Amino acid sequence: MLILAIESSCDDTGAAVVRDDGAVLSDVVQSQIALHTPYGGVIPELASRDHLKNASHVVRDALSRAGIALTDVDAIAVTNRPGLVGALLVGVQIAKGVAWAARKPLVGVDHLVGHLLAVFLRREGDAAVEAPSFPYVCLLASGGHTAIYRVDAPDAAQIVELGATRDDAAGEAFDKVAKLLGLGYPGGPVIDRLAAQGDASKFAWKTPMAQRGSLEFSFSGLKSQIARHVEEHGIPSDANTLANICASFQRVATSVLARKLIDAAVQEGVDHVVLAGGVAANRELRARVTELAEKHRKKAFLPGLASCTDNAAMIGYAGAIRAKAGEFASWDLVATSATELARQTRKGRGKR
Repeated sequence: MLILAIESSCDDTGAAVVRDDGAVLSDVVQSQIALHTPYGGVIPELASRDHLKNASHVVRDALSRAGIALTDVDAIAVTNRPGLVGALLVGVQIAKGVAWAARKPLVGVDHLVGHLLAVFLRREGDAAVEAPSFPYVCLLASGGHTAIYRVDAPDAAQIVELGATRDDAAGEAFDKVAKLLGLGYPGGPVIDRLAAQGDASKFAWKTPMAQRGSLEFSFSGLKSQIARHVEEHGIPSDANTLANICASFQRVATSVLARKLIDAAVQEGVDHVVLAGGVAANRELRARVTELAEKHRKKAFLPGLASCTDNAAMIGYAGAIRAKAGEFASWDLVATSATELARQTRKGRGKR
């Protein structure tokens, strides 16, 4: 089964062609980093307009790189929640138009489920690696989301949240700290690079939500500690001090993320642990999870770097799972923001 997938939940316009076995035939991403860098973060209205400008040629490019025609695909998958509602709306409407024109079925995909299944993607040039078996515990850490899930099957109904952040997402904290230090946007890759040159022992930030047994996170306090330091001492003028702050911040953030992922696996009696989301590309986090997993006799599975950040390939694979199960969307498929999704969840809980 071949799936053409479209992803536009935030600031990357993506399209991909994916087989139902996880093989990625093409994966095209039109980044908006240059567009949003002057503002230090994503501007929703600008993101929506850029999606509208780029979506058509990104879809055509994905089909061309895969060497197929639109008539060759079996279904169209699209991210319809959660995310920036305007950005989602562009992707959903493009997907509806393509599906209608090609007379192909339509599949709506939860962006988070896409991340949780990204570890199964197989790209050209990837080394042959073993995939995790169900159930597994997954840490999804990105700019908009940070939570730990138990994944018993690729079906969304078999995925349970075990704990999440109470405030900032991990990636958001990286971006905010980078902004405080004058490092620009996006902050995660810059902090990762500078941290490798620094000494994490030079600054002793307090570890947030450090109590054992809790699988929840908090990153606003860690960010505030660095904000107070910058307020008192200014942005470091020398490269060594700047690198040391980055290293110490990253050490605390990745340590708590890795430890709680392994704690969740131990509590759940699950042997396989998985990383997902943009922060999963962080080198120290990947090393810490691998080390802790081995120490606790768990096996860690890390997606390739291209599969960590937002991409349409993961939407295509999650969509293929739904398509094989016959779970197609009706033509009234709508884009659902994180805020609206939370409201619907609260409303649903009230009815039970």
